[in-house]
Amino acid sequence: MSLDLIQEARRQAEVCNACRYCEGYCSVFPALHQERFFSDGNLTQLANLCHNCRGCYYACQYTAPHEFDLNLPKALAEVRRESWENHAWPAPVARLFQANGTLIAAACVLGFALLFLAIRAIGSAGGEGFYAALSHNAMVAIFAPAFLFPLASLAMSLRRYWNTVGGERIRLSHFTAAFGMVAKMKDLAAGHGDGCNFEEEDRFSQSRRYAHQLVMYGFLLCFAATSAGTVLHYVFDLHAPYGLFSLPKLLGIPGGLMLAWGTAWMAKLKIAADRHVGDQSAWGGEMGFILLLCVVAVSGLALYVLGSTAVMPLLLALHLGAVLTFFLLTPFTKMAHGFYRLAALVRDAQRVQARGATVPKRAQQASARS
Repeated sequence: MSLDLIQEARRQAEVCNACRYCEGYCSVFPALHQERFFSDGNLTQLANLCHNCRGCYYACQYTAPHEFDLNLPKALAEVRRESWENHAWPAPVARLFQANGTLIAAACVLGFALLFLAIRAIGSAGGEGFYAALSHNAMVAIFAPAFLFPLASLAMSLRRYWNTVGGERIRLSHFTAAFGMVAKMKDLAAGHGDGCNFEEEDRFSQSRRYAHQLVMYGFLLCFAATSAGTVLHYVFDLHAPYGLFSLPKLLGIPGGLMLAWGTAWMAKLKIAADRHVGDQSAWGGEMGFILLLCVVAVSGLALYVLGSTAVMPLLLALHLGAVLTFFLLTPFTKMAHGFYRLAALVRDAQRVQARGATVPKRAQQASARS
């Protein structure tokens, strides 16, 4: 990790630790205020707890032109991006995507779409619905490895991260606490519950929180729709295409609408936000990921509407190209943030529960001495 970035984050964390004005803002500050000295692992953990809501920056009395020149969201965003790059496997791909994410995503989508059209042209088709454009066997042969690769890559990345932050043995209670935070996106509401200042410094808003929730729950519904289709195909021998009131479409259509709406909303918020309160070098990679997810959602919805028309093969190639790009780039895009964020919350739950167990013990010892 860059020595300059980690030293600057350490300097700012030490000032924040002395001030403590932002103690109730999010998960970062209780964890920060528990430390006296900040190791590289401490700062990596704090960086991945941070959601860059920016409330602390706009409330801070030590930002420029003060001589302390604090910009903690930016410092943590830069450490966070470097932590993803350093822990990712293979790391060079992550560095490349963060710098040129939009161009890489667009090139991959178009390249894979042309590949699917070429496969269709050489005769790999047969069946009903989408399988008339590309055979089921061809889809499985391409997407099975593409689905397994990001899982393996993320597993290696998260293991490296867990070792860096000093993670301990995980219990069910740690997962329960972490998933509760993720489900509510509680840190994006800030400590006061009015939301964050991502769009404008003087206005609290829940917009970013709701956009994140639309993306997360929309993606989960789409994944559930794909899983339902897989079960219907292999377990019940019911093959696509499925009717409007089938489980894959009852899950997939609202999921696609939520995902499209959420990603478009996030892109709008990101364009309006002040870039100097984040990691400017990662802006292209983050925007590339958001737009990629939007293309996945919109092309999937278009297939629902136009799946029986002459443009179906072209739309299918575009959609499958976007989905394949999403799978292959997941370990190196902002999608990885969700996994690192969950790991950071699990680690923070360990800290909170360990502290909760220590305080009563100290109280008992003090009572016994008195």
